[in-house]
Parts: sequence; C-alpha cells; structure tokens
Amino acid sequence: MTHVVLAPLLLLFLTVSIANVQVCDAFLLPKSTGGNVVINRHQHPYIISRIIETQHASLHEIVRRTRNKSISNRRIVRFSTASVLDESIVAEEANGLMEIGKFRAALTKMGMLAFISSMCVFMPLSLMPGELLRRARIISVTQREILSLRAGQFCARWLMRLIPFANVQVIHEEEGDSGSKGNNVDEPSVWVCNHTSMLDVFFLLASTKRLVKRPMKIVYWKDLEKNPVTKILFKMCGFIPVSMAANKSGEENEYDRSSFKTMLKSVKQAFEDGFDLGILPEGQLNPNPEGGLLPVFSGAFTLSKLSRRPIRMMALNGPHRLWHPDENKGMKVTSRQVKLRMYPNGRIFKSSDEFAETFSTVVGHFGAKGEDLPEEELRQWLDGSKWESMEKNRANMTSGSV
Repeated sequence: MTHVVLAPLLLLFLTVSIANVQVCDAFLLPKSTGGNVVINRHQHPYIISRIIETQHASLHEIVRRTRNKSISNRRIVRFSTASVLDESIVAEEANGLMEIGKFRAALTKMGMLAFISSMCVFMPLSLMPGELLRRARIISVTQREILSLRAGQFCARWLMRLIPFANVQVIHEEEGDSGSKGNNVDEPSVWVCNHTSMLDVFFLLASTKRLVKRPMKIVYWKDLEKNPVTKILFKMCGFIPVSMAANKSGEENEYDRSSFKTMLKSVKQAFEDGFDLGILPEGQLNPNPEGGLLPVFSGAFTLSKLSRRPIRMMALNGPHRLWHPDENKGMKVTSRQVKLRMYPNGRIFKSSDEFAETFSTVVGHFGAKGEDLPEEELRQWLDGSKWESMEKNRANMTSGSV
C-alpha cells in the first residue's frame, strides 16, 4: 500500500534530483581507488547500475569480487570498477582513515545539504496520504503510524540512492547464518544504538527497512519537535517523547521525571500494538565518538526486563565525519564512509551493569574504530560469558581480600 501511495512522489523527486545525481556520480566516487564503492548487497541497485554504465566494469569481475568478499558470516559486498586495486588505499578509505581532499569534501557537503533539503520537502509530502486516510477513517491510528514509518524509510532510502553523498556499508548476519535464534529479526525486541551525528536518523531510516522486519517506535528528546520537519515525522510515526532540560552535547541530562509516566504508558501501548522500541542509551549526541561512548543510561534494560523482550544492538561509525556533533567542527567533511553494524544474539540481560558494560564495550569499540572486537572476544560479550567471567573474578578478589 505504501508504494502505491508514494509512487507519484517518487516520480517527482526523480525529476528534481537528477542534476544532483549526475554531480555526485561524476565527482564523489573515490577516484584514487578506481571508483571503489562499499554497499550492502541488498541495497543501492541504482549506484551499481551507474558504476557499470559509466565505468564499463566487467560483469565477471563484479561477480568474482562479490563471491570473494563475503567475510565470515557477515554479508558485505564491495563493487569495484578497477581491474587492479591498491588494497591498502581501499582499506584506509573504507575505515575512514584517509581524509578526502577539499574539493571532494565541498562536493560531498553540497550533496549532503541537497539530501537534507530534499528530505525536508519530500518527507512531509509523503506523510500526507497516511494522515488523510486516517482522517477519512479508512485506516486506524496504528496503521497510519506504520504507513508513516515506511514512508520515512522510503524517502530516506531513495533520496540517498539519488543523492549518494555517502558510501554506506551495512554489516550483519543473515537469518540462519549462525544457526542462532538471536538472528531472528522478527522477534519482538528493544533496539539500541550509539548516537554520533544529526545524520544518524537518516542512515537508520535508509538502512533498516530490509533488516528490521517489525515496525519500530523511537524514544526521542521532546525539544526536537522545535524543528517542524522532525516534529511531523515523529508525530506521524507515533514516536515517544521524553522531556529534559536543554543542554549541549556531553553535558549531563536533566530529565523531567513527570514525563516518565506518560512515556511508560506510551511504551506499553506500542508493545501491545506490535511495535519494537528503539532507544539511544547515551541519551544525547556524543561530542567525541572517536573516544568511545558517553555514560550509558539503563532505560533500555528496564524496558527490556518489564516487557521480557531481548535487547538487540546496532552500531554506527562514520556519520560524525560528515556532520560532527562538536559545534566547532560541524559540517567539516573528512570522509564519506559510513558503517552500520547490526549484531546478532539479542538477549535479556541479567543486570543494568551487564547491559551498560556490554553496550559500551561492543558498540563503543565499533563506533570509535569502525571495526568489531576480535571475533572470540565479541562472541563472549554477545553470549554473556565475558561478563560472567568478570563477575567470578570480582567475587574471587572480594573473597580473597576478606
């Protein structure tokens, strides 16, 4: 139903954005690496076709590289138009270690601003059909919320394809890859992610449609409603506000506890309506993503325990190199590489300390470095055995000191 309602809008912003697409295709592909682009195999068919058309890539070479670049059980696809690649340059650029030149940085910033401006125009338009259907009593409020979420994902996904200002890499285990029940993305869950940039919401909207099967409601800071575009999106999707005093990134949050009762009521209703819940446990933008996470709040653990839903973790790396949360850096573009890591094995943690330590270690490392912990250490954190061994060591030390 979403696609039927939004098809005319797609034709409209195809026409408006074509100039931006041509500019981005011509100048933003990494020339030093032969136009190497990192994408998820399920996404960006338009970019793939443009690479094939403009660079005359060999289909045989693309197929060969697609097969060879599946790392362990993580589905990562890299497409290249060069017959010979400098692997060290590719690795540095993919990890965001190589700063792009001033000219390409300026073009990237132009593309990013064009994307944001297009979202401000087309997203409210795409949300109108759902609200009109609700007012005509053709669909319910819950159906309107789901339709609005899909519309927001649709706009973010297609505008990011039409204005490819960033190279987005999604890393995840597919269902059945590891034989774990934790890979079941249809299981009702509480999702958590780090917060590195004002662009985070756009990358999550654009990337999670195929990976998170259930609709999701996000807990957000109510003052974000001062922006009319985010207010429309959050209200139409039924996202859940929490009130706190205005502050700068890195400053301590002062929550309005009187709003917690309303928030908990909204969360309970969201669970009953079949929604997952999304929370940013840091509670605000992290002004220094390169140094790890801010102190982690226990709200996600509390809601997981009350609802008996597992917590599933996501991690972002790279959006801060496009739009940094530090006001002194702002939109000083240093890299186009963005990575989204979706971890398997969601579970209900035994304590808030275990959740905070696991989230800070696993997600904090990826957010800062753009890569996972060593495989065995990551497995231990995800299945809880690492925390159990730490608890045993602390107990032994305590008993030994007594």
